[in-house]
Amino acid sequence: MEFDEWEPVYDAIHRDFGYERGDDERARDVLASLTGPFDRERLAAVRGATVAVAGAGPSLETDAALERAREADVVFAASTAADTLARMGLDADCMVTDLDKNPDTVRRLTERKTPVAVHAHGDNVAAIRAVVPDCVDEYVLPTTQAEPRGPVSNFGGFTDGDRAAFLADHLGAARLRFVGWDFDDPSVDSTKARKLEWAERLLYWLEIRRGDRFAVLDGRRNCIETAPLPID
Repeated sequence: MEFDEWEPVYDAIHRDFGYERGDDERARDVLASLTGPFDRERLAAVRGATVAVAGAGPSLETDAALERAREADVVFAASTAADTLARMGLDADCMVTDLDKNPDTVRRLTERKTPVAVHAHGDNVAAIRAVVPDCVDEYVLPTTQAEPRGPVSNFGGFTDGDRAAFLADHLGAARLRFVGWDFDDPSVDSTKARKLEWAERLLYWLEIRRGDRFAVLDGRRNCIETAPLPID
């Protein structure tokens, strides 16, 4: 996805949450200063594959979710989903995170040569400075929601989960399967609930872009607010 296609959606997210673009750009530049270019061939297995995109919702800890993840060729895990899957005996092939919960997992995965997409945004600069220098740089894929610069890429997406889906799409995944996604999780606070609403919107946009139908959206599409998505 080119940034000019993503930018109107990005601006709408900022208006909704009151974020400042300059804060994202500063975080991006800090991440750029601490990382080098990522060799995307490290994730070449995604091309033409079925990718399980694991969210960190409560439903991930079920036998059905684990079985669906095991059936996939490649597993992308959002944030703490990587830990949940590991406890259940399944290692993620890539972790996507903004470093807000489990930094030790991030460090450990890069040491084990598992790529981690580390995301920079306006309020995680301290975490970036604390975690990224201790990672194996070759396995850090730096990302931003602002305009990409240097080694830092923007593949689209807002939360860890939907960014994982957009990343898998960009890398050429043939099929996306969603496990551990709980849009109506009653345990989350109001801000997280709004973020899940945006994740739902963005997945809907992604399935339209792909000419696909994601089962995780079944029964929900008619209630999804599509503005300001560039959907014809």
